[in-house]
Amino acid sequence: MMKELRFRQVHLDFHTSPYLPAIGEKFDRKQWQERLTMAHVNSITCFSSCHHGLSYHPTQVGQMHPNLKFNLLREQIDASHEIGVNVPVYLTGGVNDAAAIAHPEWREISSKGEYQGWVASPLQPGFKKLCFNTPYLDYLCRMIEEAVTMFPDGDGIFIDIIHQGQCCCPRCLEGMLKDGYDPEQEEDRKAFARKVLLNYYRRTTEAARIHNPDMPIFHNSGHITEGDREILPYFSHLELESLPTGGWGYDHYPMSAAYCRNLGLDFLGMTGKFHTTWGEFGGFKHPNALRYECAAMLAQGSKCSIGDQLHPSAELDESTCELIGAAYQEVEAKEPWCGNVTSAANVGLLSNIAFSPASASGKQSETGASRFLLENHVFFDILDQAVPFDRYDVLVLADGIRIDAELKKKLDAFLARGGKLILSGESGMWADKEEFAFDLGVEYSGVNELYPDFVKGAPEFAPDFVKTPFVMYRPSQRIKVKSGVSLGDVYDPYFNRTFRHYSSHQHTPYRTEASGYDAGVLTDNILYFAHPVFLLYAAYGTVALKHYAAKAMMKLIGDELPIHTNLPSQGRATLMHQANENRYILHLLYANTILRGSAVEMSGGNVRNASQVEVIEELNPLYGVTAAVEIPGEVKKVTLEPQGIELPVVKEDGRFQIRLDRLEGHQMVVFQQ
Repeated sequence: MMKELRFRQVHLDFHTSPYLPAIGEKFDRKQWQERLTMAHVNSITCFSSCHHGLSYHPTQVGQMHPNLKFNLLREQIDASHEIGVNVPVYLTGGVNDAAAIAHPEWREISSKGEYQGWVASPLQPGFKKLCFNTPYLDYLCRMIEEAVTMFPDGDGIFIDIIHQGQCCCPRCLEGMLKDGYDPEQEEDRKAFARKVLLNYYRRTTEAARIHNPDMPIFHNSGHITEGDREILPYFSHLELESLPTGGWGYDHYPMSAAYCRNLGLDFLGMTGKFHTTWGEFGGFKHPNALRYECAAMLAQGSKCSIGDQLHPSAELDESTCELIGAAYQEVEAKEPWCGNVTSAANVGLLSNIAFSPASASGKQSETGASRFLLENHVFFDILDQAVPFDRYDVLVLADGIRIDAELKKKLDAFLARGGKLILSGESGMWADKEEFAFDLGVEYSGVNELYPDFVKGAPEFAPDFVKTPFVMYRPSQRIKVKSGVSLGDVYDPYFNRTFRHYSSHQHTPYRTEASGYDAGVLTDNILYFAHPVFLLYAAYGTVALKHYAAKAMMKLIGDELPIHTNLPSQGRATLMHQANENRYILHLLYANTILRGSAVEMSGGNVRNASQVEVIEELNPLYGVTAAVEIPGEVKKVTLEPQGIELPVVKEDGRFQIRLDRLEGHQMVVFQQ
């Protein structure tokens, strides 16, 4: 039986050059313990080996750091365990500079004959990628076996940078030919790389569990690929890397969690204490940012992990521990209402990656749909083919999910029991023909050849501040509504912009008369947008489009949603069920994110070039926040937690009504049954 993850983890990077002196010289057991306690940490990932290929303990397999004089990992584990802190053990996987230098024949080589790694040239500083189809895999497995043998009391294994590219090293070329693959075909190279990767998962997991069959293990690829359940038997849990300031942004983690909630594995979110991302010494985000990020993880049903990087002296940074402690002190108080929870979402967003992997805009469309739902406070799960539809009342198919026979059968059953669909663009069309798979009550005439075209919303769907046509940046599907409610009229441009004829700086203005085609249709159980509205929202964030689409969506599903709230668009609302405690937990969050910084060329490899960074500094309070929540069954008590403040139980129109005089950052509202 696998152990449940702890709520308050630190991922303590320690990638330390062999040219750095006096490694670990300031490690002090008492100070280590005091600072972990200051940070309210109860699990900390420490290093067996790093990307430089160096070990932080004596080793018969690898290379101990030349400037380390003692068993640092042993000291870290013992000091942590004395105060009840778990220590998962980290090993580098896909990159290893020491191994790459000693054995260049183990390196991954692209189809263009280039060594792979984090940089394009050997004259640039950066780690080197290894091929898992070479004896490097044997070496890595021996490293893992040595670590679990030397540290049987370690609380898990974390292996990093797990990816196998289309390698064309001699061993991969030989392997492809032997197994009947054509190295000159990209699809064959991908298929062989997948085979190599699955062998990696099998062998490294076996190595980690040579003594303990229940040893927790996680293989980090920086993301969890939607629909790829084949690899999950090799994982005990998931750690979802999502550093908002490191390029992921604040909407990335809710998407990752929305998918992983349905995988049956305990999981945690991973942010960072850095102003930017990994490898940054002396970078700090504001404590309010970490407070919000950790609260957002709890609201999505996960545990928390904060990334840090240990100084080569092995002294935990005091300011960092205070920073982390500001967030983890709050997490510790909230834990009783956040463990063993399940999502109470009744809206499912079908994964474009899982259902339509060949779609060119799949990930962007899914991102746009997620942002749209988050900003409209629609709590949702992301679904792959293995998730039944029967627990959902609404399914969203964003832009490019074509329908095959199997999906049609499942969706027909879903509709037959009263479910509702939201479709856009090509979603809802047959996979093998240009026809809709469902009766939308429309006449279909192909794709509009004139673009960008424009939408004038019907009066009940038009944005309150736009009564004239607004631009849609991608072509629409040509439909004429025969039954159902039209979402509005499509207006065509006078002509497409070419060198022969163009107008103004961008696109051609719209004609003064409507085209005769409709922008979408609303039936009793299906809402269809003729444009790829979610891709457009991901790309442009058009406010007029958001208001138009939201009005149509709420017309179809507003009564179905379990949460109605007056939070602004930057607010977030989720509803979790804690079955063992017989209660539901409403999470309300608000923070104003700000884009700071700009793209500036920096100092030649010493730091990363600058880019825009989304930051949180202030947690500005909101006043008069309301929510009307649909909870199945009766409710005996409503409380604000962890404050323990009891609210009156008020039920109107089948929903429990709550009001917060003041919301700062995060508030849990508990409905005890």
